[in-house]
Amino acid sequence: MPAIVRLLSEDELGSTRELVADPLPDAYTEAFASIQNQRGNAVLVAETNGEIIACLQLTFIPGLARQGMLRAQIEGVRVDGRYRGQGIGEQLFRHAIDAARREGCGMVQLTTDKQRPDAHRFYERLGFAASHEGMKLMLN
Repeated sequence: MPAIVRLLSEDELGSTRELVADPLPDAYTEAFASIQNQRGNAVLVAETNGEIIACLQLTFIPGLARQGMLRAQIEGVRVDGRYRGQGIGEQLFRHAIDAARREGCGMVQLTTDKQRPDAHRFYERLGFAASHEGMKLMLN
């Protein structure tokens, strides 16, 4: 868990959102337990030499729209800066997309912050299209 939180905090936006501490705040452990206990929700990681160097969260979402289409949502994507440009993020995405296909999803979707142009280029290279405008309402 500490390695994943470290990855989430390693960029300009994440550094203001995450809290890397020893020990980690209980909220991270509780959230991870909820993810593990919810069918169709997982955190995928890439490792090298026992070190977690990339992560993403993959969630399968049943819905009524699009004739009851099951969709996959990808979020929390991070690759350790030392390993960017080596295809690790692409391999992790391919694994997530393959899992979505096996589960019967008709679509994989993600949101990405407007302040991450490098991430936008990466997603577009993988075939994602900026087809919608996303909106959020923060509740706290």
